[in-house]
Amino acid sequence: MKKKNRRYLYLSVSMLTAFVLWTVAVQFIDVRTIGPNGSSVGFATINGFVHKLTGVHMSLYNVTDWLGLVPVFVAMGFALFGFAQWIKRKHLSKVDYSIFVLGGFYIAVMAVYVLFEMITVNYRPVLINGILEKSYPSSTTLIVMCVMPTAIMQFNSRIKNTVLKKTMSFLITAFIVFMVIGRLVSGVHWFTDIIGGALLSAGLVTMYRYATISEKKGLK
Repeated sequence: MKKKNRRYLYLSVSMLTAFVLWTVAVQFIDVRTIGPNGSSVGFATINGFVHKLTGVHMSLYNVTDWLGLVPVFVAMGFALFGFAQWIKRKHLSKVDYSIFVLGGFYIAVMAVYVLFEMITVNYRPVLINGILEKSYPSSTTLIVMCVMPTAIMQFNSRIKNTVLKKTMSFLITAFIVFMVIGRLVSGVHWFTDIIGGALLSAGLVTMYRYATISEKKGLK
């Protein structure tokens, strides 16, 4: 069992390494000025093809932008849940271990988010309110694909009713798919932005999974 659980660790390291390599590749492979205001983008051929295929749909961009608040509220909900446990049990150490890990996970996600707000890898394929914004990795993809899968894990461990558990998992998964595809189809991100966000999210979520399973099996 210990060896099996470590596969999550190896998978996480592999996905994070893939993200780093992908990020480097985006900056050096097939870089051309195909963006607005003469901005350059890597993998220009495939990025340009996908962008022309999807077009730009600002209404879908606005919908996914507002729905991007959903994972924020979900994260706040779990934070309040942990705080309520702390108050009820009268000691921070008595808060569920998985909630502690989730809090650390949220901090890691926010740190990555802030990091890429300061680093420019790509600019958007369109101007937003006349401004050329950073677009790599897709922050909406990152937040949705980090917060919502971990929410499924939390709900699955806490909800006893099988039907409710499966319904919640289905609805959350459908939401994730809609948000990621919607963000791409809206035309406000390059294809490589979405892939970067997905790789980074997968690496972080798998690390979270490893940490929570290891605790359950006494492998801390």
